[in-house]
Amino acid sequence: MLVAQTALAAQAVQDLPGGPAVNQLNLHPPVTRIAADQMWLHNFMLIICLAIFVAVFGVMFYSIFKHRKSKGAVSANFHESVKVEIAWTVVPFIIVILMALPATKVVVAMKDTTNADLTIKATGYQWKWGYDYLKGEGEGIGFLATLDTAHRAMSDAGKPAGDDYLLKVDNPLVVPVNKKVRIITTANDVIHAWMVPAFGVKQDAIPGFVRDTWFKAEKIGDFYGQCAELCGKEHAYMPIHVKVVSAEDYSKWVDGKKKELAAKADDPSKVWEQAALVARGEKVYNANCAACHKADGSGAGPIKALVGSPVVLAEDKLAQIKVLLNGQNNGAMPAWKQLSDTEIAAVITYTKNSWSNKTGQVVQPAEVLAARK
Repeated sequence: MLVAQTALAAQAVQDLPGGPAVNQLNLHPPVTRIAADQMWLHNFMLIICLAIFVAVFGVMFYSIFKHRKSKGAVSANFHESVKVEIAWTVVPFIIVILMALPATKVVVAMKDTTNADLTIKATGYQWKWGYDYLKGEGEGIGFLATLDTAHRAMSDAGKPAGDDYLLKVDNPLVVPVNKKVRIITTANDVIHAWMVPAFGVKQDAIPGFVRDTWFKAEKIGDFYGQCAELCGKEHAYMPIHVKVVSAEDYSKWVDGKKKELAAKADDPSKVWEQAALVARGEKVYNANCAACHKADGSGAGPIKALVGSPVVLAEDKLAQIKVLLNGQNNGAMPAWKQLSDTEIAAVITYTKNSWSNKTGQVVQPAEVLAARK
């Protein structure tokens, strides 16, 4: 019965445009020139390797069959052949050159990040991506892209559904079509890797280092990838969703995003009431903390529970503020400096006044701002 249900569930899944396909055997359909060149190079190398395989094993099996002992074959007795020596030196050299020339051309093109129309920094966090638009239209925009909470709930329940299972995010990366986009990668904690197969892009994101890559999407649509470096227990839950739109739609998105960010820009000197902070803190907690500490604050395994936590219940609010700003336990609890002062104040206030934690304490944004200095 279980096998039948699993088979039916598998049949219900369809190909995801811009993402994985059912029973996929080949590379993703390319939407950039680099990805198309990579696919051509892959097929070209495969043909050469297949030809070498057929030639070498064909001669070997023919020789074994033709000169077998049952036919009375007698081994030849010779020591060297200048012609053979030249042949097995020159032929492999020519083959290597035929493979190296197109491969070098593609690799050099992959590394040419000059003259980009748009520069975006992609920062890997455990376990989400942060995007900052550094240069070009949209400069100054920044946000986090986190796995959709409904998909995480499906995973926890063991009930996957949808063609985009574990690939849907709350804030996709938006870029214009036919524009060269330079991606600068780094990480906040451990090594991650930013990979979108349809673009032919995979670049490690290493803490303390800055690497870069680029793509120029030639087709409008949604394209998906995932972190391609084992980065911890939530590795499977940090997908990449890139939305490629027309130049006109991109300008509209930039305008709307800047207005949205301006509306969210809180004054750190503002004094909040507890109820308002708790309400906002719940949203911040569900988006960023619940994946590890669970929705009920109970924690799991090495992840410490927030319910009854001495740090959360302590009268010294600065202790918990420092944990969120700096992390602890060698990165097991990551730093959350990328959150605003108000967001950190709100989530701390939420944890101090939720579940069985009823401290009545309120942390104001100004306290977080002071702790950053």
